[in-house]
Amino acid sequence: MNPSSPNQTPPLLEVCNLKVHFPIHSGLLRRQTSVFKAVDGVSFIVPAGKTVGLVGESGSGKTTIGRTLVKLIPSTSGKALWKGEDILPLSEQAFRPLRRQIQYIFQDPFGSLNPRMTVGRIIGEALEIHFRTLGPQERETRVAALLNRVGLKAEMMRRYPHEFSGGQRQRIGIARALAVEPELLICDEPVSALDVSVQAQIVNLLQDLQDELGVALLFIAHDLAVVEHISDSVLVLHQGKIVESGPARDVLENPGHPYTRELLAAVPRLEA
Repeated sequence: MNPSSPNQTPPLLEVCNLKVHFPIHSGLLRRQTSVFKAVDGVSFIVPAGKTVGLVGESGSGKTTIGRTLVKLIPSTSGKALWKGEDILPLSEQAFRPLRRQIQYIFQDPFGSLNPRMTVGRIIGEALEIHFRTLGPQERETRVAALLNRVGLKAEMMRRYPHEFSGGQRQRIGIARALAVEPELLICDEPVSALDVSVQAQIVNLLQDLQDELGVALLFIAHDLAVVEHISDSVLVLHQGKIVESGPARDVLENPGHPYTRELLAAVPRLEA
């Protein structure tokens, strides 16, 4: 992938030759004997307001990419340019302001929510951190609006995560991510733990939110049938490398790589 021209406005996110390697230790002294290349030279662009689907089987490295981009996992080499600035070398303190702009939606909607906090506290905590001038009443009003936006009722803010279904909990996670008005949502298998009918609802919700708010999505999934409903372009990841990429329709209707064809053949089609 060619880097952006200096005379052009840089894309929202440009990943260049990203590598994430993990040492493998063995023996009594636990010496490093080899390296596991979880991500091995990946490059792609996420344009503002668009959805890029990152698809591959379990262990392909797709979640590692997502977590590396928000600095939950350190990179080995490469660049991740956010509006032209490489964010990978940044310290946690320097990266903290960018956490408002880049939000992460986790695969497990229950494990990512604090079971001891009400939904209002969970969503309001993000507002308290990033919008310090808001008073308690203003935060509560915003939480109510966010719950309504994701298809839940405002009075649900008094409840705890265990009182909700899996689909409702994922809506809460989406509301929490939207609270800080991000420009990019990294969606890490956000529907894989849900029933098929609920998957369609969450995918449609994300599409509606994107149309309304203009937020960009990096949509990580193992199911190409889900990805085709939401993505403008698709990246197919296999053993840490991108083996095929292009507009979603081209990749899904005329796959050029055998691995992409295997993925398409293995997964039932998702009905809207």
